[in-house]
Amino acid sequence: MKEALLTTQMTKQDAAMLGALELAYVGDCVFELLVRTHLLRTSGRKVKELHGLVVKHVCAAGQAALANRILDQLTDDELAVFKRGRNHRHPRIPKGSSPAEYGLATAFEALMGYLYLCGETERILALTESAFEA
Repeated sequence: MKEALLTTQMTKQDAAMLGALELAYVGDCVFELLVRTHLLRTSGRKVKELHGLVVKHVCAAGQAALANRILDQLTDDELAVFKRGRNHRHPRIPKGSSPAEYGLATAFEALMGYLYLCGETERILALTESAFEA
């Protein structure tokens, strides 16, 4: 059982068969863990203060902004996953987000989930590097 938890890699075909929301569900966790870990290592702040910093990155606006910055760096396969996430229609959009912004955030999360499930952690780090630039 322990090995199954640590062995997340799927084939690209299997990962691509998952729905956009399933990929986004995993990708949201992956990106939040990446942000939390980075800020914990680099900010020198207490947990209470870290939460506010994390929220700026993992909210729809933060993810949409990052999605716009990485869009021209995506491969054809990544772009296909991204577009599936972006084009998914949400019945409810959270307050403070536009449908377009929420779509970009979902697209970003779907891409993160896809890359994680494919074992492409280095690619995740390369694409999200700009999230932490000053």
